[in-house]
Amino acid sequence: MLLPVIDVGLVLVLTYMILVIIGERRTLWMVRGLIILMLASALGSALRLRLLTFVLEKLVIGSAVAMALILQGEFRRSLEQLGRGEILQLLRPAKEAIPKPDSVIDEIVDAVKELSQNRTGALLILETNGTIDERDFSVPGVRLNAEVSKELIQTIFQTTTLLHDGATLIRGSRVVAAGVILPISERTASRQLGTRHRAAMGITERVENCVCVVVSEETGSISLAERGILNRPLTSSKLRELLRQKFSQTVDREVVAPQLRSLGRQLGTRIAALVSRLFRFSSSASREKK
Repeated sequence: MLLPVIDVGLVLVLTYMILVIIGERRTLWMVRGLIILMLASALGSALRLRLLTFVLEKLVIGSAVAMALILQGEFRRSLEQLGRGEILQLLRPAKEAIPKPDSVIDEIVDAVKELSQNRTGALLILETNGTIDERDFSVPGVRLNAEVSKELIQTIFQTTTLLHDGATLIRGSRVVAAGVILPISERTASRQLGTRHRAAMGITERVENCVCVVVSEETGSISLAERGILNRPLTSSKLRELLRQKFSQTVDREVVAPQLRSLGRQLGTRIAALVSRLFRFSSSASREKK
């Protein structure tokens, strides 16, 4: 009797860990769909529907492989935490970055607009949810820790400065570092795309909790990279709209985490109560036999 309860409890803990690691609502729907497929497959197996079970099992395997490719960044960081023995951290929701106020987005967009008009190349990394591990960069760059301003961003990317040939990392309302060297995407891209565009694709392929704003040095066109995909060309007003929409979504994740924590506490309480009842039942049964 006790073994099935432990089995179900471990599955619930594993599911909770996966939901906490992912956290993003759009991805949670994917996980929910995979769980539904797994439950349907288990039901078909229990009812001995062999053909349906066979098809569902193949769908589960295909969906799991597809999710592993889509969420490779999260899986890689989770395996690293397991390797370092940081199991308890997997049960804690990740700390969220404070949504950028409109004033910060306006400073960024105004700087990008000026750089675009002057055809000055630029590459900005904007963190969305949580912080980026510096090991995801080829070279971490030079620490600045300065307040975001249009003048600072424009100054960094002037060709006469030593930090222009690299990316600038923005966390919240702070310019964290400049001169960051990013991994280049291995995906086949258009010949019109330069090193900055391929670097933006590379880091957003590797890390999901960021977006990159790119200004082309040759044409002055503006691009926004997310999950390895470039949205281009953009006007400054369209970029402002996309950034405001993107960073307003960070609030959604703040709603998910407390719900998961309360759900985890409820499940833990119920499992503990069930286990104690089973122990009391087994002890009373042994007394009656005596």
